[in-house]
Amino acid sequence: MATGFRSSNPATAGDAVVRRGDFVAPVMNEVRKVIVGQEYLINRLMLGLLCNGHLLIEGVPGLAKTLAVKTLSDTIDAGFRRIQFTPDLLPADLNGTMIYNPADQTFRARQGPIFTDILLADEINRAPPKVQSALLEAMQERQVSIGGTTHPLSELFTVLATQNPIEHEGTYRLPEAQVDRFMMKVVIGYPTQQDERAIMDRQTALTVPVAHKVTTPAAILAGRAAVRQVHMDDRVKDYVVRIVFATREPDEFKLAEIRPWIAYGASPRATIFIALAARAHAFLEGRDYVLPDDVKAIALDVMRHRLIVTYEAEAESVTAESVIRTVLDRVPVP
Repeated sequence: MATGFRSSNPATAGDAVVRRGDFVAPVMNEVRKVIVGQEYLINRLMLGLLCNGHLLIEGVPGLAKTLAVKTLSDTIDAGFRRIQFTPDLLPADLNGTMIYNPADQTFRARQGPIFTDILLADEINRAPPKVQSALLEAMQERQVSIGGTTHPLSELFTVLATQNPIEHEGTYRLPEAQVDRFMMKVVIGYPTQQDERAIMDRQTALTVPVAHKVTTPAAILAGRAAVRQVHMDDRVKDYVVRIVFATREPDEFKLAEIRPWIAYGASPRATIFIALAARAHAFLEGRDYVLPDDVKAIALDVMRHRLIVTYEAEAESVTAESVIRTVLDRVPVP
């Protein structure tokens, strides 16, 4: 089955593409020195970096969301800033502002913390809508305007945002149109008993492990270019489109039973990001071609925040995840 999806073009096939991912194993090994378990989260953080995509990470407090992002940044010789979002935060606190210099009676731009390579937006749903909009606009346009002047952001610029799903006091729900700009929404759960014991031992030891820098922005940018060279067969591309369209036109795919549960299907960004994330997933697996299994592995993370269920679905405890799983189970695989 796998050989049927390989590229027959020597220019896009072979070990040359995969070799540009040599930095991945050292980075993940350094992260694992600090983070116990959470392999799913570590994998998705790498996917985000390789796809030049922003991630929204959701989980209850204490699951190492912030620590995982900080540890990842520690392995890269690049800029890192953390912003703790609060209800009194202003857009200028994020983007920067104009400062008056009385010596020469001129204004100059003071750049905010958004001017970095990796930005941790901690508890993004605690910031008011104006701040969320300012961040999400920068994510989309990859530039910031201060005092009428546009400033480009770093080529490596990636936003890794976290939010707590169980606390709603003092929070502002992110609108679906804004959440759609995140490439993936990663939902993490509690560790296993074995992992939690290891966490306890590691974090209470005399010396707490730290991650070291093992890669550079240039290596990551080369990895991003390699990901886009990973071959995706036309049959797999059609499969991606069918999955997304099944959330919009379920009757066409003999999924009439899920139609009452869907208010709005996945947006075209879902198609784009599934194709890109599937390439990155294959790349992390050491392949230069995409399999349908790569698509199925990442489709839930790309689509869960793009599919809006109806009130009827909520009343019956039907979630977006369950609808997507039904689609993945029923749409024929090439």
